[in-house]
Amino acid sequence: MGFENEDCAGSPDSASRKVCYVVSNDLVKCSSLLPSNHHRSFLVHSLAKAYGLFDPSTDRNRTKLQILRPTPANYKDLSVYHSRDYLSAVLNEENTEETFRASGLSRMDDSGYGLEHDCPLFTGLPAYVKLVAGATLTAAKSLQSGDVNVAICWDGGRHHARKSQASGFCYVADCILAILALKRTQVFFSPTPRKARIMYLDLDLHFSDAVCEAFVSSADHSGAPQVLTLSVHHTSPGFFPVSHLASLSDPASPAFDPFSLSLPLAAGASDASFAKIWPSVERVKDAFEPDFVVVQCGMDGLAGDPNAVWNWSLGSANGSVGWCLKRICNEWNCKTLLLGGGGGYNSANVARAWTYLTSIALDQFLSLDSDIPDHAAFPLYAPTFTLDVPPGTTPDRNTDEFLAEIDALFRRISEIIRNRMASVQC
Repeated sequence: MGFENEDCAGSPDSASRKVCYVVSNDLVKCSSLLPSNHHRSFLVHSLAKAYGLFDPSTDRNRTKLQILRPTPANYKDLSVYHSRDYLSAVLNEENTEETFRASGLSRMDDSGYGLEHDCPLFTGLPAYVKLVAGATLTAAKSLQSGDVNVAICWDGGRHHARKSQASGFCYVADCILAILALKRTQVFFSPTPRKARIMYLDLDLHFSDAVCEAFVSSADHSGAPQVLTLSVHHTSPGFFPVSHLASLSDPASPAFDPFSLSLPLAAGASDASFAKIWPSVERVKDAFEPDFVVVQCGMDGLAGDPNAVWNWSLGSANGSVGWCLKRICNEWNCKTLLLGGGGGYNSANVARAWTYLTSIALDQFLSLDSDIPDHAAFPLYAPTFTLDVPPGTTPDRNTDEFLAEIDALFRRISEIIRNRMASVQC
């Protein structure tokens, strides 16, 4: 099934929202080789296409869709963040376990690049790194133009890769590269031209350690902060990734950074828990007033994921994934970059989720009761063969007391952010 050469632009006169969707046959092929997510990319884009979301004849009323073919990142693009030595390792077609041993290293991870265990070298890795980074940068750059409101790159969102290390199934720090690219945007619609503000919101089950580390305490105390990161995730003893930054942000802590925030949820987090913490997320957004929001939509918190930690649903109930993304796309009034991320290991459910979120971005909501259309991957959607993800039974261990604590802390945090932003604008 081809994904390119789709003319999906609606009438510019009738469209008040423009959505860019980044995909190509080469991107799908490379992303489907990823050891942790074999063929997931194909499932995602195939299902979105089967539902007619790429069809230019679909009546979208106010939205037009543009399919963008990604431009592979070159060495200069990648070296904006990654180190030269790391790029030499991941971009070298000849690097194998044997070549690492020949260089005197007993194991590949002795190099310090993390290319073993959860991030092994695999055939096609150099092309994968270039295409995934290029896809996310293509999406980010589309937002820098005046008329694009939402850009979607479901193959991006690798939030564990560091400057010189692969980690957690992530080989390239495309989230960080996108934020750095957006930072260079000049905003001219404010009273005084200024550099753009970017809010990074991570909804993956796992803490966005590498992204938060890249920007923690990055704010120039003499100027206006440009980047705020907020990770909503699960943490517990031994749960990956182990990081001191993953604990609940507390203004009383000596290490507190109001622009690097962490909101951990306990096991069983459900729509009800997300509905209760979402006002905290929106208070942070309102205080920071971002021009761009980058949302990492890892789906390993969905019910039915092999991690079996959270019990989040797709549906339209308050606090569901769809409800949260609808608010971001329709009410936040920010240019929005939607990234997939590595999280989500029931590939059919991830395809369901990102197809549904695509329909929300397009303001063309699919019914969760709709039947899966007949297409090449149809048998993988057994036994329900519908778009919705079956609910889970994991009990929600986020108590009212804990959720009230989060609310109280984030009210204080939002005021700190608001005061800081006001002080640098005076």
